[in-house]
Formats: sequence, C-alpha cells, structure tokens
Amino acid sequence: MNNFIQLSDYDATIHREILDSLLRGDAAEGNAVIEVCENRAVATVRSLIGARYDCDSIFSATGDERNVLVLKVCVDIAVYEIFCQHNPYKMSQVRKDRYDDAMQWLRDVRDFNANIEGAPLLPGDDQERNSRWLIGSDPKRDMYF
Repeated sequence: MNNFIQLSDYDATIHREILDSLLRGDAAEGNAVIEVCENRAVATVRSLIGARYDCDSIFSATGDERNVLVLKVCVDIAVYEIFCQHNPYKMSQVRKDRYDDAMQWLRDVRDFNANIEGAPLLPGDDQERNSRWLIGSDPKRDMYF
C-alpha cells in the first residue's frame, strides 16, 4: 500500500540477518508481514501528527525527499511491530526504548512541544479546525435605552 519505507531503510536500524530470522518464512510471506507492519507504523504516525502536518505530502515523498525524522520514527515503530509478532516476551530493551521514544516524540509533536523541521504544515484553517481548543464567544448584543 505505502512506499514510504523501503527495505533498505531497515539497514540503519536492524541487521538484515535478524530481520530475516524474525520473518522466518518465504520471501513473499515475509514481505507481506513487513508491509503490514509498515502500514501500522504509518497509520500510527498519521494519527498523531495529522492535525498539524500535511501527511499526504509527507508520506507520498520518495527517496531523498522523505523527511528523515519521520522516516526514523516509522522504521522504529515498524521494527517494534515485527518484533511483537515474533515473540514480544523476548524483545530487547533497546527496541522497547526506541519505540517508547518514538511514541513520546509523536505525542510531543501533537501537543506542540516539538516540531518536524521541513515538514509541510496544513493550511491555517485546517489546523484551527483540527485544534483541540476552540475559542469563541456569543455574538455582541447592542444595548438600547
């Protein structure tokens, strides 16, 4: 479904041998598992930053046009999902910490405590509509004497 994460992007996060051993099936089955986990990761990121950033343009980017920070977070979440489907009780602490860090950073972005450098923002009207805060008042009434 999504081509935002490439198989070569995992090389900076996990050794290919470990990834292959986690998938333990034929290539087609392993690619299907990876695709499901990538889609979950992208959906998670979209749900947390979608109120502020233009996710359609962020995730339609390819190659060097992709935002490096968003890509890192997506890969960390996808690797965590792959580990969870294999054996969640034997997961290394590093994987848990990287997933927790990624989720905390996404919550910070959502809560305006962090920004994504270079990522396209939604137009101002859309951001106001998506905001958790709505400030308004009753219409002004004229006093007649």
